[in-house]
Amino acid sequence: MGWMHTARFLTTAPELHFLPALEVPEIAFVGRSNAGKSTCINTLTQQRQLAFASRKPGRTQHINLFALGKQGVTDAVLTDLPGYGYAAVPQRDKIRWQQVMANYLVSRENLAGVVLLIDPRLGMTELDEVLLEVIRPRVEAGLKFMLLLTKADKLTRSEQAKALSIARLQAGGGEARLFSALKRQGVEDVAQRLWQWTHPHPPAIERFFTATPASNRRLTLLKEECSA
Repeated sequence: MGWMHTARFLTTAPELHFLPALEVPEIAFVGRSNAGKSTCINTLTQQRQLAFASRKPGRTQHINLFALGKQGVTDAVLTDLPGYGYAAVPQRDKIRWQQVMANYLVSRENLAGVVLLIDPRLGMTELDEVLLEVIRPRVEAGLKFMLLLTKADKLTRSEQAKALSIARLQAGGGEARLFSALKRQGVEDVAQRLWQWTHPHPPAIERFFTATPASNRRLTLLKEECSA
């Protein structure tokens, strides 16, 4: 969780070609304008206004990048893509931003994972399904993907279980999780998962000491000595 809290604004871009070329892994958050995307990012990073949450969904029409990494060293980036599907946005803007997002998801070279946020009370929409089809080839090629069911506190336990079961079928090679910013449900699990996505290989010394269950104690002792 501490790693997520290091998030800081990096840059914003109105079009794909304005984004800087980066080599560190990038995790993109995408979803309908009312799916709770900004709230999710702010909750994960423990910052109230890192991601802009407009009172009028669909108004934020920029790609926003946030750097992650301790001691000011960027080792990963979170991307907040504009929300889509909001009726009040002019049709020409909808079409333009759908194309921008599609291009980003298909061509961004350092993209390591995608988090698609869904309000489980509404379920997946046609635009969500289109987005899934856009990234499917990359998911099949190894891109990490998570279907995140936000506002889970609005559902009963049985409704949560049913929604999660359906989402796992819809994830198509990815994973599905429940999330509630209000109840902090799933916050730590999602943060840990994003760390694993962007740090797939543990340090060599950890790989050595965790080769067998019996070596876990040695790793713990070594860490304690190093931090003493």
